[in-house]
Amino acid sequence: MYFWVIKVLCTTVGETAADLLNEKLGPGLTGVSLLMSVLLIAVLVAQFRTKAYRPGVYWLAVALISVVGTLISDNLTDNLGVPLETSTIAFAIALAVVFVAWYRSERTLSIHHVDTVRRESFYWLAVLFTFALGTAAGDLVAEQMDLGYWISAGLFALAIAAVAVAHFTLGLDAVWSFWIAYILTRPLGASIGDYLSQPTADGGLGLGTVITSVLFLAVILGLVVFLTVTRRDVSEPEPLAPQAG
Repeated sequence: MYFWVIKVLCTTVGETAADLLNEKLGPGLTGVSLLMSVLLIAVLVAQFRTKAYRPGVYWLAVALISVVGTLISDNLTDNLGVPLETSTIAFAIALAVVFVAWYRSERTLSIHHVDTVRRESFYWLAVLFTFALGTAAGDLVAEQMDLGYWISAGLFALAIAAVAVAHFTLGLDAVWSFWIAYILTRPLGASIGDYLSQPTADGGLGLGTVITSVLFLAVILGLVVFLTVTRRDVSEPEPLAPQAG
């Protein structure tokens, strides 16, 4: 539960912080994208060098990759004029390619067995595309289909609930349940962030990107500090089933 709460919070920050940086910094969308990409690479280097799970490093990487994924999608839409339908399909295909390559190489997509450099590389690449895909899909539903932020958030929340029901009552595979829910949390968090930050004339509450980003970052920081001290979210990995042949 801690994982999913912080994940949704990070997706919200990814949406609002990307908008905030684009509005407040001078370099523009492309310049901000390059800056955040450099920061992400630096944090990922630190993440790859850690020998065990460190909540602060891990969740900083997730927050930054959420921002970068959002900026990638926004660059395609705003700078290059790529339709949201096209970018959504393209990111979905890219994510599927990553999953296929990952599974063919490692025979598992389980996050409980991300214990080698190659598996972690696949993991973070998949995470990046889930954020980019979620951004494009969320904007497509909320803005282009004109459903509004709150209704969009409700639809994605219901979709996640349906995945949970399918897993716990119908036996949907745990790994695929995880990744489907992981993808859906991105547009859920983005819709929540937009609803809180966007002006009332555009269907939001008008809190602004600064207040929304600071609020969610404060909650994330509090939870990460709590988990660092208590290690409540640390569990022993499940044994990987032997592969035939």
